Amino acid sequence: MTSGDDHRLPGPDPGADPAVLDALAAESAEDLYENAPCGYLSTLPDGRIIKVNATLLGWLGYRRGELVGRRRFSDLLTAGGKLYHETHFAPLLRMQNEVRAIALELKAADGSRLPVLANSAVRTDDAGEPRLIRTTVFDARDRRDYERELLRARREAERERRRLERVSATLQRTLLPPALEPVPGLDVAAHYHIASADEVGGDFYDLFPRVEGVWALFLGDVRGKGAEAAVVTSRARYTLRSGIAYDPDPVAALRHLNDVLTAEYADREPYFLTVILGILVPDPDPDSGGFRLTLAGGGHPPALLLRADATVDRLETPGGQLLGVVPDADVAETTVHLAPGDTLLLYTDGLTEARVPETGERFGDEALLDFARGLAPTTAEDAVAAVRRLLDGFGEGLDDDAAVLTIGVPAAGRDGSPR
Repeated sequence: MTSGDDHRLPGPDPGADPAVLDALAAESAEDLYENAPCGYLSTLPDGRIIKVNATLLGWLGYRRGELVGRRRFSDLLTAGGKLYHETHFAPLLRMQNEVRAIALELKAADGSRLPVLANSAVRTDDAGEPRLIRTTVFDARDRRDYERELLRARREAERERRRLERVSATLQRTLLPPALEPVPGLDVAAHYHIASADEVGGDFYDLFPRVEGVWALFLGDVRGKGAEAAVVTSRARYTLRSGIAYDPDPVAALRHLNDVLTAEYADREPYFLTVILGILVPDPDPDSGGFRLTLAGGGHPPALLLRADATVDRLETPGGQLLGVVPDADVAETTVHLAPGDTLLLYTDGLTEARVPETGERFGDEALLDFARGLAPTTAEDAVAAVRRLLDGFGEGLDDDAAVLTIGVPAAGRDGSPR
């Protein structure tokens, strides 16, 4: 290799005089101390400054003679810094012989403040007595600006989160009836558990009169969360209301909803939902005190009927498909008699898909059936209260919204009148 190919950095000749090398090393060490990218100062145990580097002098705007032998380290601190130095910094230093990454503010000659992070270590003599204290300070102005910006961003994010919670809560209220209407001859109750205050859920329910003496009810669950799910939820609720007003057949109402959804989302990802819809009609025999219920299901979990004799039945609607996915979705129907003392429980799958804290497993359909058997016979309000306690017990295992709607026929007294 020729000299023209030698790209090594120039430096002292290894064969140079050792005295010259020692002098260069000493000069480099002194220059490193004076012009280091951090501030250095040394103090006696009583705090008097005996040495300070050019970097720190430049940051603070002092001349060396104004500090060395004339000031103590605490003289460079702000009022709050002096208090912290006396109550925390100095005692810790005496106990541990070192402290690290302590945030302080130094006073510059012009009165301005310099935020720094300080590290101090005590150097002792052979007898273990403190001889001097060496302190390194790092300019924390950029860090302080970053922390302030981070704090500002966090506060802004918190304000935005609270705003979104208010918007979500307001929007959620518009998707549910403000209060269930009283139904003559029936007890009704409902509960909506919101899993996240940040997002609007897709569960919905309603109960309303169709014609004199005839009541309609439904409960459903839209896939997903957020604004688009809220749009689908609103559309489903009002489509079902208008469909039942036009045609009392619950199967026809669900098929109409399916047509609306499949047409709306024909050219984009479908927003499917499950729903169960029922029509309540008083029993033709006025002495029975019961109701005839016709249920139509579109892929929704079966309702539970908690009977007066303490048995529980699943009201299956087998074959019912999700709505909004394919045209001409199958809708299943069943009819049942609600006698005095019976309570109908409708729910969304947020309840059965919750995880049990002790095992981490899904709660599941069978566990819900056993839970219902433990309640029967019951009333609509008591059933909802029990489900609310169940939901609260899941804690963080409940990661989806859950809606519950119950309808009960009051039990008859000994004289045949409702109790």
